[in-house]
Order: sequence, then structure tokens, then C-alpha cells
Amino acid sequence: MRMKGKTVVVGIAGGIAAYKAAHLSSALTKAGADVHVIMTEAATRFIAPLTLQSLTHHRVIVNLFEEAEPESIAHIRLADAADLVMVAPATANVIAKAAAGMGDDMLTTTLLATRAPVLFAPAMRVHMYDNPIVQGNIARLKQVGYLFAEPGEGPLACGYTGKGRLPEPEDLVDIARAILNRPLDLADLRILVTAGATYEPIDPVRFIGNRASGKMGYAVAEAAAVRGAQVTLVSGVSSVPLPGEHVETIFVESANQMYEAVLSRAGDYDVIVKAAAVADYRPVEYSPQKIKKGSEVLNISLVRNPDILTAVGAKKRSNQVVVGFAAETERLEEHATRKLLAKNADLIVANDVSQSDAGFEVDTNRVLLIQRDKAVQSLPLMTKRAVADRVLDEVIRLREERAHNGQP
Repeated sequence: MRMKGKTVVVGIAGGIAAYKAAHLSSALTKAGADVHVIMTEAATRFIAPLTLQSLTHHRVIVNLFEEAEPESIAHIRLADAADLVMVAPATANVIAKAAAGMGDDMLTTTLLATRAPVLFAPAMRVHMYDNPIVQGNIARLKQVGYLFAEPGEGPLACGYTGKGRLPEPEDLVDIARAILNRPLDLADLRILVTAGATYEPIDPVRFIGNRASGKMGYAVAEAAAVRGAQVTLVSGVSSVPLPGEHVETIFVESANQMYEAVLSRAGDYDVIVKAAAVADYRPVEYSPQKIKKGSEVLNISLVRNPDILTAVGAKKRSNQVVVGFAAETERLEEHATRKLLAKNADLIVANDVSQSDAGFEVDTNRVLLIQRDKAVQSLPLMTKRAVADRVLDEVIRLREERAHNGQP
């Protein structure tokens, strides 16, 4: 995927990770991009503008009111010229300003003025990143279409260990390539995605649920929207920031609610991706009052919930593609294959959730892609967003095969 001829504006905010922006700017330039750098005043305390100017061969802009070219306004010129704006590092302060719609310096003004994709690469101490205000600002920006690179985990400059490291420059270049070369190969499709966990109430306080975070399903919804699809996300319980205003999101809590939301809409979609972790059982009786502690043993009778994937598969049209997910802890391929056949799915994405780097609540996954009469594809460990794109690639291949075979 080429970057030659693409204009990338790199915004550098005032954090210790600003020194990595030199490596990033150099790598983008070597990849063929025309790189222009904007720095905040605070960023210049960590790295000199001359360093970035030497690497990019363009004047670095810091002062909003410094107009070296009278025939044009700098932030308008760069905003219009950009094919991509990357803010790396993106501090909590810059993220907050962007979320509030502020434009009080060259960087934030350019962010407001550009129509190019904007990628934030947060870098800050772990407690700042986890702060609910910061997470709320990130969620707000995602809702209106801004993109985020997930920060890395490890030792931080503040002495703590945790999430908050700026991704490595090479990884950011790969993300930039993907954004600049992203296909719109799903532009004619309507896709319904389920994600998250369901909670089955026992009483007003307690419930039966599972550990699913929703990260995989949200990644599928976001990837599909980026590739041009009209996406509806039916989300169970999840703490993952919404994928953006370009995705219609319907919130549910229980398995029955998700069943109704999906089955009432299933006929209107070309592709259905069932990534939610739906509880198989629910309590037979719901207590309207909190159950008080009594005997040493509390018995709760459970009844099976309706199987959403089975119901979708039974009503599947010939031109629909149905994708299911199988979270297993043993005999992964065997159980997933049985699920594919029993539920009339076209593709099953199977993963072993007993693996610490590919189970619940993590950003990576290692999956098998299982289809009828085809060799099983074993994907290496990759981000859930990368897995999402591979799943969507298979959806496209399935549809192309059907078209080649004369199916509608």
C-alpha cells in the first residue's frame, strides 16, 4: 500500500513521547508521504522544531499567528491539503480541546478545519488514560468519526507500568497506510453486527452474565463502516467506546431483547455478523425484590434462551451471508465446525478464550476461519481490528463466489 503523493500532517503535543515524533516523521517521509509538522508550544519543550524541519524538509508551524506565506492562511492550507492528520503524541489536554471543539492554537484549529481523516495516538500516564473524563472525551471524538490508535502497555516515563505508551512509529505508519489506502469495497452492503455481553437478571441487584467486552464486535462494526457499509450495531453490555456516528447503535441488555432486535431486522440486511456473547440460560423466575441471604445454598432454576444464530440461519435468504463466532476452551475446530453446520452459518470465527492474549477483554485475537468445504484458515495473533478486516474480506469472497456461481 503506497503513501507516495499523500500529504500527512503530524501534530505533536506536549508529552515526553514527543521525541518519538521525529522517528515517525522520518518513517512517513521515507514511505513516500509529504509530511508537514504542527507543534504545540508545550511540544517544543521536549523536541526542537528544527529537528522535525530537517527530517521533513518543511517549515514546522507552532504559532497560529505566524503566517510565512501571506497568500494563504497556514491552518486552512494544511487542513485542505491533508490526506491524513495524525496527532502523535495526543495528550489528554489536546484530546479534551478537540472534544470540546476548541481551536486556540495551530494544531487544534487545523483539526477543526480539516475534512481529512484524523488519527489520535494517545500517550500519557496510565491513570490519566483511565480517567473517566479522558475516556469520555475519546468516546465523544469516536462518535463523530475521529480515529484512535490504541496505546501500548508497558513501563511509562512516570515510573508506572500500564496502558499509555505511544505506539511504535512503525506501527503508526502501518495504520496510516491502512487509512490512506482503505477500500470502499462494502459500499453497497447493509451489515448488522451484534456485540457485547447479555445480562440475565436474577433480582434488581444480581444477574447472570459473561466476561465479553464487546471489543471484537465493535471492531467489526467500525471496520465495516470505514469500508463503506451501512452498519447497524446491536450492542449488549459493553464499556467499549462507540464506533462512531456512522454506525447506528441499538442497545439491549438481555438475550431476549437482543433476539427481538436482531430477528425483527434480519431480513433487511445483506450480511449478519453475530459476535455478541449471548447467555445460553436465564433464571426461570425473576425476583422483584433483592433476594436476602438465608441458607448456605441458593438454588436458581434456569431455562434456555432462544438461539439467535440458529434463528437467523433458519431464515437466511440465499443472498445473505451469516457469520457466527465461537468462543471455546477446548477442541476448538471440532466444536466450531459443528456450530457452523448446526446453525446454517456461512462462516464461523473461532477462538480459544482460555488464551490470555486472545480471549475476553484484550485487544488481540488468534482465530480460525471455518467455512463449508474449505480448508480451515488459522490466523496468527493480531489486533481485533485486523481480525475484523480479515472476516470482512471473507464475506466479500463468499459473495463473489455466489455471484460467479449464478446465485443472487
